[in-house]
Amino acid sequence: MNLTIDTSARNATTSAGAAIVPRSDTRDGMRIDWNVPITMDDGVVLRADVFAPVKPGRYPVIMSYGPYAKGLAFQEGYPSAWNRMAEMHPDVTAGSSNLYQSWEVVDPEKWVPHDYVCVRVDSRGCGCSEGVVDPWSPREAKDFHDCIEWAAAQPWSNGKIGLSGISYYATNQWHVAGLQPPHLAAICIWEGFADFYRDLCYHGGILCTFAKNWYDMQVKTVQYGLGARGAKSRVTGEPVCGVAQLSDAELARNRRDFGADIAAHPLDDDWHKARSAAWDKVTVPLLSAANWGGQPLHPRGNFEGFMRAASENKWLEVHGIEHWTHFYTDYGRELQLRFFDHFLHGKDNGWREQPRVYLQVRHVDKFVPRGESEWPLARTKWTKLHLDPSALTLGREPAGRETKVRFEALGDGVTFLSAPFPQEAEITGPMAARLVVSSSTPDADLFLVVRVFSPDMKEVTFQGAIDPHAPVAQGWLRASHRKLDEKLSTPWRPYHTHDEERPLVPGEAVALDIEIWPTSIVVPAGHRLALTVRGKDYVYPGGSGGRLSNFKNELTGCGPFLHDDPDDRPADVFGGTTTLHIGGGREAWLLVPFIPSASGDDTTAEPAVSGVTSPVEGVRPRDAGVKPR
Repeated sequence: MNLTIDTSARNATTSAGAAIVPRSDTRDGMRIDWNVPITMDDGVVLRADVFAPVKPGRYPVIMSYGPYAKGLAFQEGYPSAWNRMAEMHPDVTAGSSNLYQSWEVVDPEKWVPHDYVCVRVDSRGCGCSEGVVDPWSPREAKDFHDCIEWAAAQPWSNGKIGLSGISYYATNQWHVAGLQPPHLAAICIWEGFADFYRDLCYHGGILCTFAKNWYDMQVKTVQYGLGARGAKSRVTGEPVCGVAQLSDAELARNRRDFGADIAAHPLDDDWHKARSAAWDKVTVPLLSAANWGGQPLHPRGNFEGFMRAASENKWLEVHGIEHWTHFYTDYGRELQLRFFDHFLHGKDNGWREQPRVYLQVRHVDKFVPRGESEWPLARTKWTKLHLDPSALTLGREPAGRETKVRFEALGDGVTFLSAPFPQEAEITGPMAARLVVSSSTPDADLFLVVRVFSPDMKEVTFQGAIDPHAPVAQGWLRASHRKLDEKLSTPWRPYHTHDEERPLVPGEAVALDIEIWPTSIVVPAGHRLALTVRGKDYVYPGGSGGRLSNFKNELTGCGPFLHDDPDDRPADVFGGTTTLHIGGGREAWLLVPFIPSASGDDTTAEPAVSGVTSPVEGVRPRDAGVKPR
């Protein structure tokens, strides 16, 4: 299609009678067109800001499409995140006026000098774009497709469009790539989930309340029609949510009830599938950037995308620390620039020699970069660490006679602890667990937490994507969702269909295979590995992690990704007692991806982890309703 800026769109008025008037500036080394109209096939007008080199020419485009209001300054919309990043990473703010910094999209002052045009589009119903808000919907994907083709036809474009951005601006890249716009040339998915059901809405079949709360805090607050009630651009002084001011009732009619929509679809049905990546149709060159600490939202999509997308040209990068930081640091920006320079500018800059997998391997106190060729790593020593119910330990041998371990079904659960590692050992990759479980009620939710403890039995946690006290890894499963997809499941990544419920018969044991999202940790000598099996979200035992301005809840270990909706977990169905059945032919284990050392000494890949009985700080299983028998 060939969408153009026309007079009718330029002079269009909103339903409240107030016009958004595009205008142009030349400042800070850029030619800027504000609020350029792009008319969709149904007549809805979206708005874009275009940042281009002052010198006339045709340039490749870096585009983003999303709901966070293109004119809202990062510093004003997300002050706690910005202040921490600016203080800890001065390279982010260096070399820029930072006037055009917006949440989770590129800083044009650092891209336009490299001969790129940066285009920011407010998604339908948000910022300065009219319409009904329907996050990650097929309608949005179609809009994004048409915006890409619009940009390709503009006089400042060379016809090669790249997509970049974090989170929302990453996730919808998977969607639009599946539509295969003719002029889409490369995508950089920086921490973007891909499976609407498994990654965002229902972890292991358990409803996550994040999406509903996120919608309240980060989308409704920048909805089109807030007018003067919303924020103003720190550059132009104009309202970032349009000049029209709609009533609360009008605003409500112009957005989906996102939380209610999710709750209405408890299984992985066509509604979820329409909002998930279609891997066989994603063929564009891609750079997928994950965060070890991003559980439980984005990293699964980044790993799945790298493994399953049909693209021949695809790369995986994995880093740590906060969700937004490395996208803006020199490390992340220069990586993206090399990728886009190759595929959009056609530069022979050595990108073809970039390792297909580039890991920032996580240690307890640092990250060490390393190139690899595949994911999971081919040299992985997959090792089963068996649960011993008598001593509550992890060991190399299966338990003998059957023993039952009981805990309160909605409680803190039980922790199984390894012996101290005799030497340093790297764990990098996806994980899985096998448990045999019964319940006194018709269902049970299992929350699995992989943890590391120092020699003095203090838990080692990490700065996660959001929470400052994130554990090593997490996994979840609702027992009634235990059905596996036999074609997609692997020993290291159980894949559940989530297409039907199979309630438990109270007291009858069933086997559960539980996916634990990918992780990386080099466990120092003397430290211990632990698996906690709980009936509710992990809570860091060392105290609060504070709050961020864009989330409702205090950070207590899982960030904003909680599973505490009482309607999803009624006590008569999920309360009572959960029992683990271990031994007597019923195996229970944690599958661990040990990685041999760089020296080739395989002894470091599989440390002795025979049982110990030391208590774990903050976790006192026998005081938490645990009853080994």
